[in-house]
Amino acid sequence: MKNNIKVERAIHNITQAKLAEMIEVSRQTINAMELNKYVPSTVLALKISKIFEKPVNEIFFLDGQD
Repeated sequence: MKNNIKVERAIHNITQAKLAEMIEVSRQTINAMELNKYVPSTVLALKISKIFEKPVNEIFFLDGQD
């Protein structure tokens, strides 16, 4: 699964540390998600989509499905 977390963070001017604090995970977890090394739980994906005010499928997508 790939994602647009880094792009959304830039648009909203949110650091990895701040996003991590907002969704109650470590900064390393955010970094791992951005590097596609960690697939978040449904709950985390929903929290992230709420913060960025976008549907989950606009932030997360399967490989090859831009």
